[in-house]
Amino acid sequence: MNKLLMLLLSGSILVACNNEKKTDKPSDRSDDTTTAAVTDNKVNEVVAAITDPFEKFLGSFVGSFGDNKITLLISRIWGDSVQGRSIVGGNDRPFIGTHTSGTDGVFHIDAREPGDHKDDGVFSISIQTGKMDEVFGKWTPNDKKRPAKEFTLSKKIFEYRTDVGSWPESSQRLLKAADLENLMKEDLEFMRNEIFARHGYCFNKKHLRQQFEMEDWYVPNTVDIKGFLTDIEKKNIEMIKRYEKYAEEYGDEYGR
Repeated sequence: MNKLLMLLLSGSILVACNNEKKTDKPSDRSDDTTTAAVTDNKVNEVVAAITDPFEKFLGSFVGSFGDNKITLLISRIWGDSVQGRSIVGGNDRPFIGTHTSGTDGVFHIDAREPGDHKDDGVFSISIQTGKMDEVFGKWTPNDKKRPAKEFTLSKKIFEYRTDVGSWPESSQRLLKAADLENLMKEDLEFMRNEIFARHGYCFNKKHLRQQFEMEDWYVPNTVDIKGFLTDIEKKNIEMIKRYEKYAEEYGDEYGR
């Protein structure tokens, strides 16, 4: 019995030792895996920085462009190529070109619009690497009879907001008769188009364009907002249109 007991005890101790040795090995591998993961993360960070060195030049730049306001969007830079679009005067035009980095610390872009529109031309754009929130340059129209335009634009991100404008309620809630019945036709037209302006709509009509371009919150961003209007805004637009028609029919008697 004593011999049997001794054999059993020896076997238990041997199994325990073997288990301890086995549990040591995964622990060693875990340390190696953690080190490898940290190393991989650092490599990925470096690779990301190398593969997208032009991200800082991307974005929307807004400002005066002759008598209008322009949004110049630099959307993609790869290799020596640049792609983007300009939104001005009711037109949304793509452009594509090339870029170079000068020894003066200025990033230069030369880009051309398609040329199948009477207002197309060529952009020469510069960005100082120490002042990334501003672009300056010149636009030369394809039509040689028209003058070139110089510009300085500031970086500004378009943001849809319902708390801006003279009648923000038209984007916040359904309008009532009391909101409209005392307004003149011109006011109703402005209220209706203010809904579009909040979505960054670039107006063809000069008088509307000039009115909204005076507003700091207005950023021309698109010429097609069909998919962006809310249900509330759609219903309010239809209601305002009915009152505009009524005001046009009754002229000076309306709203008095």
